[in-house]
Amino acid sequence: MTIPTTTRPGADSVDAALSEAAVVAPGSWLGMIGGGQLGRMFCHAAQNMGYKVAVLDPDAASPAGSVADLHICATYDDAAALERLGTLCRAVSTEFENVPADSLRTLAAYTRVTPSGQAVGIVQDRIREKAFIVQAGVPVAPYAAITTADDLLAADQGLFPGILKTARFGYDGKGQARVADREQALAAFAQFGTQPCVLEALQPLASEISVVLARGLDGQVQTFPCARNEHRDGILAVSTVSAHFQADALSEQARSAAAAIAVTLGYYGVLCVEFFILKDGRLLANEVAPRPHNSGHYTMNACVTSQFEQQARVMAALPLGSTQALCPSIMLNILGDIWFDAQGVSREPDWAGVLAIPGVSLHLYGKAQARHGRKMGHVNVVGDSDTQVRERAALAAAALHIAFDHG
Repeated sequence: MTIPTTTRPGADSVDAALSEAAVVAPGSWLGMIGGGQLGRMFCHAAQNMGYKVAVLDPDAASPAGSVADLHICATYDDAAALERLGTLCRAVSTEFENVPADSLRTLAAYTRVTPSGQAVGIVQDRIREKAFIVQAGVPVAPYAAITTADDLLAADQGLFPGILKTARFGYDGKGQARVADREQALAAFAQFGTQPCVLEALQPLASEISVVLARGLDGQVQTFPCARNEHRDGILAVSTVSAHFQADALSEQARSAAAAIAVTLGYYGVLCVEFFILKDGRLLANEVAPRPHNSGHYTMNACVTSQFEQQARVMAALPLGSTQALCPSIMLNILGDIWFDAQGVSREPDWAGVLAIPGVSLHLYGKAQARHGRKMGHVNVVGDSDTQVRERAALAAAALHIAFDHG
């Protein structure tokens, strides 16, 4: 789905310097702040296109650093390291949402940076993020910004029961607490160290979906097909891209809403918007991730262009690739739990068994140590129909001892 900037709010705000940015030719250096698995998959995509990649990450054994052409092993705010990265690379991006926004601003003095420190700084703070989503004309759950205990005492009773979320540094269910009433909210606020939070009213959820998109330096927006997501313990477990759902009006609404948020933010790069679908059919935006996303991993095997190739295209001022899904797909997240049996004894997962299933592709992240709850990789499953994909995914899940509802 292509959405020209001229059809979205804020079209006139596209930065002329960016829209006329010079193409970065293959063979040049691209930079990545962050050495996790998203950076690793970016390295593979960019290198496939002929680019050299430099990664800045403090972990000497980082997944991305181990496959990059250059690993600058330093903290994200190291001035000398940022200067080295910025002067070497024609463009720089990030692979995790908690990168210091000031580091992106520093890099902008040396090179092209997508997304900008300003855009990332907004979505790093749930209070500012909610305001920008509303500004884009996209509905959110009723909420209140909480900066003091008095804010909780004054909060509307309609926000209970609710979820108290720290405004910063929350992901995969961390920094969140369900609160039945004001008393529980005050206790959770104290447990979070009285740092700024958002209190959201619990909603009657039917399902959760997400939209991954790319916005190029010319302002064009390409949205990937929506994924339906299932979470366990706050961590994404399964993403399903159904052929049937993509023709749904709700899918089109979500993709248009995500594009409006990107344009309102002045965002360039790849980002994900997560949505709630309520039991009455309404769509509410939940949060924005300023990077490629776990729920977009299916694009590596099911789409013409992956989310990681799209990230490289934006950085290099190249035309965005097609986001067309070639087939239905399911992504199964692989956590470190599958390296242990029910008694906690370590074991090697049955890779041969899972790869014997037609339509299955394995993506491991190169992490040396498996731990419970640690993201170690994912499996993409494709097929000719939704039914075939679910049958294959059920077989793959069984081989890997991953819980899966065949539905």
